[in-house]
Amino acid sequence: MRLGITAFLTDQAMPPADLALAAEERGFRSLYFPEHTHLPVRDDTPPALVEGVNLDDYRRNLDPLVALAAAASVTERIILGTGVVLAAQHDPIVLGKQLATLDHLSGGRVVFGMGFGWNRAEAADHGVDFNVRREVAREHVLCMQALWSQEQAAFRGRYVTLEPCWSWPKPIQQPRVTTLVGGGANASVFAAVAEYADGWMPIGGSGLAESIPDLYRTVEAHGRDPEKIRVVPFGTVPTDQKLERYQNLGIDEVVLRVPSGGAEYMLSVLDDHAMFLQRFGGDDA
Repeated sequence: MRLGITAFLTDQAMPPADLALAAEERGFRSLYFPEHTHLPVRDDTPPALVEGVNLDDYRRNLDPLVALAAAASVTERIILGTGVVLAAQHDPIVLGKQLATLDHLSGGRVVFGMGFGWNRAEAADHGVDFNVRREVAREHVLCMQALWSQEQAAFRGRYVTLEPCWSWPKPIQQPRVTTLVGGGANASVFAAVAEYADGWMPIGGSGLAESIPDLYRTVEAHGRDPEKIRVVPFGTVPTDQKLERYQNLGIDEVVLRVPSGGAEYMLSVLDDHAMFLQRFGGDDA
């Protein structure tokens, strides 16, 4: 079982290139950065604060794709992921180009972790109707997949229309950048995984023994092989018991949470997490 890390980096935290290099040197398999473009000043949509995440992380977090580009420039092996990009809030032509470029420049190391979002005010500021954000995100992802895989790309949906066009670079990964859907164990998330993704990123990872069979049944109903679908518990605060449970479930990767902060603090947490590599496997496991 391989271990990765995620951190809600801000402009006041350890630089992303330094964190990426430190994680790769210690043998972590992957590095994920989250996205919130901004935090609206409203009391009716408070952010979801969990262990290791505070309010300033939402207010000040770095753009994940720019941060991952910095990380790519100093690393050779570590996987570079978004955890998660809010796909409905992006122009799919631009986001598709950004992800394809990052995959091209990094040698095919990108994972596109995408989600649907929980903050109505944030979505509204992007012109997204919150009630149809899942449908919008779906068409954005399908449009990007056309841009990534077709020489003359085109897509036509309810929310996105793309007439035949040329767009390069294509990502090294084909037919798409590895795509993971973040979210809870529910029918809409599982349907998204089954239709247009390569796996599921459950936040925290509780209840997986009960939910994974439901995911696999949904995947099978879409005519796909469940054994090719990845489940990547995300934002995990590690203990031996949790990691043993994931390992017994056949999970091949777990992403551990590193709280944002200065270099000395983040490296100390990274070193603590690295001790689990000895028991549960590192980058080459």
